[in-house]
Amino acid sequence: MKHLFAMGLLSLAATAPAMAQAPTPPAPKVESPYRASATKVSNLVHTKLDVRFDYAKRYLYGKTWITLKPHAYPTDSLRLDAKGMEIKAVALMSGNQQQPLKYTYTDAANLRINLGKTFKPGEEYTIYIDYVSKPDELKVQGSAAITDAKGLYFVNPDSAVAGKPVQIWTQGETEGSSAWFPTIDRPNQKTTQEISMTVPSKYVTLSNGKMVSSVPAGAGLRTDTWKMELPHAPYLFMMAVGDFKIYKDTWRGKEVSYYLEPKYAPFAKQIFGNTPDMLEFYSNRLGVEYPWNKYAQIVCRDYVSGAMENTTATLHGEQVQRTDRELLDRDFSGESVIAHELFHQWFGDYVTAESWANITVNETMADFGEGIYLEHRDGRDAADAHYYRYAQRYLASPRDATKNLVRFHYDSQEDVFDLVSYQKGGAIMDMLRTHLGDDVFFGGLQKYLKDNAFGNGEAHQMRLAFEAVSGQDLSWFYNQWYFDAGHPVVAIDYAWDAAKKMQSVTVKQTQAGRTFQLPFTIDYYVGGKVQHQAVTMTEATQTFSMALPTKPDLVNVDANKKTLWLKTDNKPLADFAYQYAHAPSYVDRREAVAAAAKDQTTSVARSVLLAGLNDKFYGIRIASLQALKLDDKAVAKAATAALRKRITTEKDPLVLPALLTTLAKLKDKKDEKYFTRQLSSQSYSVQGAALSALATVQPAQALAQAKPFENDSHGALSRAVTEVYARQGGIAQWPYVRDKFDAARPQSKFEMFEPMASMIGRLNDPIVFNEGVTRLKDLGIKYKAYGADAPVIAQLQGIMATKGASAENKQALDKAIQDIKDAK
Repeated sequence: MKHLFAMGLLSLAATAPAMAQAPTPPAPKVESPYRASATKVSNLVHTKLDVRFDYAKRYLYGKTWITLKPHAYPTDSLRLDAKGMEIKAVALMSGNQQQPLKYTYTDAANLRINLGKTFKPGEEYTIYIDYVSKPDELKVQGSAAITDAKGLYFVNPDSAVAGKPVQIWTQGETEGSSAWFPTIDRPNQKTTQEISMTVPSKYVTLSNGKMVSSVPAGAGLRTDTWKMELPHAPYLFMMAVGDFKIYKDTWRGKEVSYYLEPKYAPFAKQIFGNTPDMLEFYSNRLGVEYPWNKYAQIVCRDYVSGAMENTTATLHGEQVQRTDRELLDRDFSGESVIAHELFHQWFGDYVTAESWANITVNETMADFGEGIYLEHRDGRDAADAHYYRYAQRYLASPRDATKNLVRFHYDSQEDVFDLVSYQKGGAIMDMLRTHLGDDVFFGGLQKYLKDNAFGNGEAHQMRLAFEAVSGQDLSWFYNQWYFDAGHPVVAIDYAWDAAKKMQSVTVKQTQAGRTFQLPFTIDYYVGGKVQHQAVTMTEATQTFSMALPTKPDLVNVDANKKTLWLKTDNKPLADFAYQYAHAPSYVDRREAVAAAAKDQTTSVARSVLLAGLNDKFYGIRIASLQALKLDDKAVAKAATAALRKRITTEKDPLVLPALLTTLAKLKDKKDEKYFTRQLSSQSYSVQGAALSALATVQPAQALAQAKPFENDSHGALSRAVTEVYARQGGIAQWPYVRDKFDAARPQSKFEMFEPMASMIGRLNDPIVFNEGVTRLKDLGIKYKAYGADAPVIAQLQGIMATKGASAENKQALDKAIQDIKDAK
């Protein structure tokens, strides 16, 4: 599962380097209950489903044959998860004959069946159930990661929304599958499956495994049957139905297919084209060939998360669906979801977390998998930037420092899908890879996969696999990183003893609680050569020394830059400048840029930032651009020529928006030609940045230039047009601003609400006012849990302070503000 929204919302600052400040823990609370792995009374063996759909009622009419066997003890009863269903019949199969059984259905969730006889461990039996699934009548709640939990979704089933496709799709994680078929909805169950779907003939279907038949089923109908012959968990079952175009690729003789809306079908290869290379790379790197008989990816509307790794059939949200021009603006973070879900086919599907408490063996591994593919494709800098960005997100979230990676105590299983299971876990896995070395590390992953194939795993099993291959006891590593919370907070100080020719480094851990055991390397740069010192920190304060011929030009602590810690590195800026020029990694250079950004009054700092403008890696160029404080006259004087030179040579559409935005801060009409020239770019992001930049020097011209983009604006360009209209336009432009806001995804709404608020206050029109305030209030209420209330209230208060705000408007604003404050 890849959840983009919850991790991105209101987190723009999280990409900056985290400062070494001890996290402030939240107020103490009663510990959540212990969540054990589900006890196995009966084991699923095979699940056969026959389903058809009522689009008008949004019902699924289903029949299922579930084959099970007692796990360890004889049993004469069975409990199944079945959420919000109408149960019409339950029977025990005897050959083709049905023997009706007694059952109770409590809380519209638990189906308890009296089997009528006692079955012994290992003795198989088959239950038949005739039922109706009514997902839209379910009273269930999602989470930040997965925003709904009703399992089965009808999209525009009555075609009421013009231009929106009619689709059906399912979402099983965490326990949503039991909303559309009765099962034991636990991750430590595995079953083979067969699903027959009767659908309108005009539609395409997709499910797990292989389609084994497709036959007419009456007027305008067709029945497609899909079989999955290898066992997997119930939450990984999937169905999708709709008007999709299929692009077929292959890998090692297996079908690799991409299902998209017809509009995007021409770009299928550009969107998903790296999938065969990912399959090849992961199969080789893990030493376990992709284990399933096909791999399909489908893009669906109104999806409730980022994407889902259903076995052999990943479902993506519509954000992955882009045209060729939109794809120009996609960095690896846009493609990482494709790699993430594919890596799950090993870690999550082939071997599945035995409980939600151990979700780390699914999600941590998928986050880690993103980085190793990026390293394979684009090099070490790209991978390091990816892991660094993820680690900074975690380190910037004090509340997550209180959570264990393996978490047996939680209120809801949805709670474990967070920055700890994903970003922190990925950084920890990358740290362990560095500690063990590639051959041993990937040998351990291979052993874990093979030992637990088509079964379940947990963190201890992964530890034991690494220990078996490495010959090392890794309990110390797992105890502090997996079974306890937090991270080190350190201060690093340096001392050179000229008489003894001895360089000392003192590292002090200042976090509350235990001391972390930290193996890392210190690099000493002397006379153009590097000496490496491998050390292990085991005490709260520890000094490491190295005899050197002369004072080193640089002492680089944690030279691999893989340790997950918050640090204050007390070395002078001149050392950081040397680090930028001579240390090898992306993080070395990124740290130097961050250090230079703090005080740009010195020529050393400015030289680092200007060097960063021409760095070989686009991410450093962007970071340097964003760091420049052009309101400082000395910085502006030093940077202006360099910026104008860079704008004539920069070709990367990922860097150009930051370059245009930075150059616009000079507010110099001399730069109008650069802004105007980039309005013709094929990149929507570049066009958007150019339009916004033009508005800083020629607002009237920007307003006129925005008009032609109205009918072909996406992403950043759409936001730029909206902002120009909001700041410069009049009543005629309000419908565009309003409609774009309404159509935007949540993160984009937050990028648009400030200019929209400024327009509401500036125009002071009753219709604009009422429509705008309602939207701002609704935004503040809906996303209050993510901190949306404070910035929205600030904007509403800003409107109230504008000249000419009527008493009636002020009263309405007061009410909107109070409604946000009162919202739960």
